[in-house]
Amino acid sequence: MIADNDPVEQEKAMKFNALLTNAVIFHNALDIAEIVRQLLEEGWTIDPEFLAHIAPYLAEHINRFGEYSTHELGIQPDAYDPKLDVDFAPLREQDPSVAGFGQAA
Repeated sequence: MIADNDPVEQEKAMKFNALLTNAVIFHNALDIAEIVRQLLEEGWTIDPEFLAHIAPYLAEHINRFGEYSTHELGIQPDAYDPKLDVDFAPLREQDPSVAGFGQAA
């Protein structure tokens, strides 16, 4: 709900909401990748078909319209390794229409 009638303030609220949404998706993607790495280290076999169905926009733990502290914005994060040791080649080789990808929603 946007409580302000000023178009500039409405646009700011929408952009801040989009920024928060993108931050949540990025954070969840990092968490999912870290969990997959831990499972691989423990010897689990990760089926890329299962990973293909995990959406990083999980927001049950987020209060999108809450108040947030920005005191940690200046903290430099550790370097992130984007490599995930899962072979997605079988998914790329499948016909997209068979796998459910490429179909309009």
